[in-house]
Amino acid sequence: MSKLHRAGAAAALAALPVALAYRFSQVYRVRAGFPQRRPPAFTPADFGLLFEETVVRSPGGDLPAWFIPARGGAPGPGVVLVHGWDSARDRMLANVEFLHAAGLHCLTFDVRGNGANPAESLPVSAGEFGADALAGFATLLARPEVTVGGIVGHSMGAIGALLAAAADPRVAAVVASSTPSDPRRLVRETFKLAGLRLPAPIATPLSWLTTAEFLRQRGHRVRDISAAEAIAAYRGPILLVHGELDQVIPVAHAERLRRVAVAARGGDATNVELVLIPDGGHTWLYESELYRREIAAFLARSLDGPLDPAAAADAAGALVVSRLPEPEGSLVGNRTQGAVAAILVGASSVSGPGDE
Repeated sequence: MSKLHRAGAAAALAALPVALAYRFSQVYRVRAGFPQRRPPAFTPADFGLLFEETVVRSPGGDLPAWFIPARGGAPGPGVVLVHGWDSARDRMLANVEFLHAAGLHCLTFDVRGNGANPAESLPVSAGEFGADALAGFATLLARPEVTVGGIVGHSMGAIGALLAAAADPRVAAVVASSTPSDPRRLVRETFKLAGLRLPAPIATPLSWLTTAEFLRQRGHRVRDISAAEAIAAYRGPILLVHGELDQVIPVAHAERLRRVAVAARGGDATNVELVLIPDGGHTWLYESELYRREIAAFLARSLDGPLDPAAAADAAGALVVSRLPEPEGSLVGNRTQGAVAAILVGASSVSGPGDE
């Protein structure tokens, strides 16, 4: 073989990993960028709660929503609840139930591409969750019943909550549960969940390329949709909640977010709280009395009522809160294994609920 041929062969071999990585990133974008839509199967009435059908006017279009007033609609604090990936607003009703018991007005909606919304033509990322959470918060504050507002988000919805809080100084408190700390680390977790045991020298650059390709079509930059960047920018009270046994987003993500928030505040941890739920996985954390009590007390303290923190904790903790029956046609069998894993590998034969 001539030197020229050998050089050509060497160049082709060198380019192969790059080509394969790029192809992988394109496949990932298609399979992990479009949530499965499942219209809500339940309403607040199924929990004995009065509610109003409304809409959240987002840059992504009008999003169907419910407003659930507390205390007969008397003026007071409220929260907007943001569901996670591959989910819908009814999956937040268990959270609504105990927050309503704590006296808080609640608004929850379907993020674009999820629930009763039409399918998106471009991949959905934390950027869309953030924009929709921001619009949801504006809708909440526009209610005559609501005097001050916070945001409660789960998983991808928790990233959205932090992004919205960083963008709007009126957000008086944030509760973020099971939160991925940044897009690249989230992509790395999906590699693991999909059984791709890649060594760090491969996984790290592949996650960077995959993330960039995933975000390219919407024009997002990684730092603009990172929970870590957002939590560093937000100065209001923050409660991070995470299951100790979360196999989808390991607890290290929550610990990192707390470190980032405290460092951004000059080492002052006064308004940055982290609660770990023993035996808690990625979802259904509301079944834990500790989860309900801590969130209710935090919001009562941060939003100045309407109940004092101890009374709010007792009201939320006293409820028996159970998960909703699982919707039909779901994607993932064991929620602790994560919806993103099945999306990434293209699984279609397993079943289970969306990300609550």
